[in-house]
Amino acid sequence: MKLSLIIPVYNRPDEIMELLDSLTKQTENNFDIIIVEDGSEIKCDKIIEDYNHKLDIKYFFKPNSGPGQSRNYGAERATGDYVIFLDSDCLIPYKYIEEVNKELNNNYVDCFGGPDNAHSSFTNIQKAINYSMTSFITTGGIRGKKKGLDKFFPRSFNMGYSKKVFEKTGGFGKMRFGEDIDMSLRIIKLGFKTRLFDKAFVYHKRRTNFRQFYKQVNNSGIARINLYKLHPESLKLVHFLPSVFVVGMVFLILFSLCIHYSFSLLFLALVLTIFIDSLIKNKSVPVAYYSVIASLIQLTSYGLGFIKSFWKRIILKEKEFSAFNKNFYK
Repeated sequence: MKLSLIIPVYNRPDEIMELLDSLTKQTENNFDIIIVEDGSEIKCDKIIEDYNHKLDIKYFFKPNSGPGQSRNYGAERATGDYVIFLDSDCLIPYKYIEEVNKELNNNYVDCFGGPDNAHSSFTNIQKAINYSMTSFITTGGIRGKKKGLDKFFPRSFNMGYSKKVFEKTGGFGKMRFGEDIDMSLRIIKLGFKTRLFDKAFVYHKRRTNFRQFYKQVNNSGIARINLYKLHPESLKLVHFLPSVFVVGMVFLILFSLCIHYSFSLLFLALVLTIFIDSLIKNKSVPVAYYSVIASLIQLTSYGLGFIKSFWKRIILKEKEFSAFNKNFYK
């Protein structure tokens, strides 16, 4: 079975170079690569030229439309039997293609997703961000787990599906954030099965500093309500927890730590739990320290985005925000 790897990119030539370099080391080579340059000002065409003799690469440049539409653009031009979507800020372990082939050959499924991990070369902040985005403490176990709350919803940084799925769904929708969850929900509604390929993981850099991370997660909080408007059944209790955290913190600040001593103890317990859990997993005190900061940012930014979106879309009945008309990558 031939695989087509589709990678949208915007102003990230250095990341593309690292990603392509990791793909040259794969143990199996039944794949081609489609890179879709989404209106970048800083192109990666020169980088791709350096890898043309090592990999089967097709390169396309198009006006900016966001990652979802760029993935569709690549899927329309794919020649493989199965398309796999990767983010440009990923590094691919050398057995990735081998693991995907093994899963598809032994127990075929029309749509899969893989987990993400932190590479040893990542900075302490990147490792901490990875912790906050994958830890049960901060996400409730809804990302990259074999047994989620109900069904498994692949994420577009490491996601694949068959040609049949693309034909039936028409590909990703026009959402700038949350488009991968929307896609997964539509796939499941059409009767296709999804599954986690737990050994087909990638090293996902995500954002390199806390400011970028805050903005990214804040938009994810906004996207959750937009997803609810499209798929009401997708909103779960766990999605409210960051907002509960934000409200609790505001309550603490307004009424002082002394009066609400129990709240301060709960906050301290959360901080210590995150620190110890990250220390055990990452075996690094600096990473554990940054994990506390990243986790608090993750909870706060998601919660604020969720509250803002809930107010505007549910209470005020406004349409999808202009935030999703802005460029995804900035």
